Amino acid sequence: MGRSGRSRHQKRARAQAQLHNLEAYAANPHSFVFTRGCAGQNIRQLALDVRRVMEPLTASRLQVRKKNSLKDCVAVAGPLGVTHFLILSKTETSVYFKLMRLPGGPTLTFQVKKYSLVRDVVSSLRRHRMHEQQFAHPPLLVLNSFGPHGMHVKLMATMFQNLFPSINVHKVNLNTIKRCLLIDYNPDSQELDFRHYSIKVVPVGASRGMKKLLQEKFPNMSRLQDISELLATGAGLSESEAEPDGDHNITELPQAIAGRGNMLAQQSAVRLTEIGPRMTLQLVKVQDGIGEGKVMFHSFVRKTEEELQAILEAKEKRLQLKAQRRAQQAQNVQRKQEQREAHREKSLEGMKKAQVGSSREVAPGRPSPWLSKSDDDLEDDDIEYFRQAVGEAPSEDLFPEAKPKQPAKCPGWKRRETDRGKGRFSDWKLPKDKPQGAQGRRGPKGVSWHRGRGRGRPQKRAA
Repeated sequence: MGRSGRSRHQKRARAQAQLHNLEAYAANPHSFVFTRGCAGQNIRQLALDVRRVMEPLTASRLQVRKKNSLKDCVAVAGPLGVTHFLILSKTETSVYFKLMRLPGGPTLTFQVKKYSLVRDVVSSLRRHRMHEQQFAHPPLLVLNSFGPHGMHVKLMATMFQNLFPSINVHKVNLNTIKRCLLIDYNPDSQELDFRHYSIKVVPVGASRGMKKLLQEKFPNMSRLQDISELLATGAGLSESEAEPDGDHNITELPQAIAGRGNMLAQQSAVRLTEIGPRMTLQLVKVQDGIGEGKVMFHSFVRKTEEELQAILEAKEKRLQLKAQRRAQQAQNVQRKQEQREAHREKSLEGMKKAQVGSSREVAPGRPSPWLSKSDDDLEDDDIEYFRQAVGEAPSEDLFPEAKPKQPAKCPGWKRRETDRGKGRFSDWKLPKDKPQGAQGRRGPKGVSWHRGRGRGRPQKRAA
């Protein structure tokens, strides 16, 4: 009987494959998508839809509270390997979308001209194609019209490319490409169109009936006498089900793709179905750093070289003043600390001189007032003198023998503490009209004032 389980070579190969996958996953860019400020319900839903586009290389269940600042998010993003922030915010005038590169920037601020949520896009389609397996891999990024229109356009293209992992055309697996993200730049209006599509590959060159058989959903042939009717004439199929294909979307497959009829070196059509969200963006400004820094580009504000130089000089002056204030504060703290130490040493020397002088002034044969006091009283006097001279309580190592005095207790407190709660009538109060003596504790003719049922009745005398 053979040995069950895997061999050590198989275990080693599996461990190495897992380690390689973890390293490859850590090398890919990761992102956080969240909102800032009072965004509103629609903007929060738009953030969730954008987070859906960035899956699986994003935090799908990220929760950012109102008290969390941007510095908190940056501090958390470092250990997790997050490289980009996608932030949506809303003001009284418009909606803004910020794209940040960690850890040093830059920050691109876009104005959201128009947007549509996923539910709005899907509801407008007659047939949509969206399932969970599509979001197991990152989408394919397609940039259109990002030509030589300026450095800010080139920077935008680079930022969008770095959002997703790079693709090796010769080694890519076509079965992992299920979605497509299209970003189109219009140089006339300087606006970006953000579109998200689902990719479907179907074979071409067959009749309508054969295409219907190759689809995942099998057609209804209850009204047909023979299958040849379906293959020959396409009976029972509506004209709207036959999607037009042309040279714009027909290609020869370099690999076999999952699906019926998608074989190697066969003609197939690539069809796109929009699944949302949809946004129209316009670049407002580009900043150096994360959310704060000098403005390298602005769409609405134009400044000359003299104005830019004046701004840089003013910023440099502010930084110098800030450094001077910090240095001055450090010097003040050091000076106060030295004064406090000098005052402390001076106070200790004065206390020692006062003790020596008072001991010499005492006449011979007369008991010294210092000797008449106990050690605890002397220590208390020294502590009080130090507190009045310095203005603060001394440290414990200065007077190691000083112990807090306990309040004096009257004599006999131990006996009362031990006797408290003992005795038969300790918790019983005597009547106010009865005397408290030994005779008063007993009733007439030997009747005891006991509590309890039947114990207070008078005893019967013998005849």
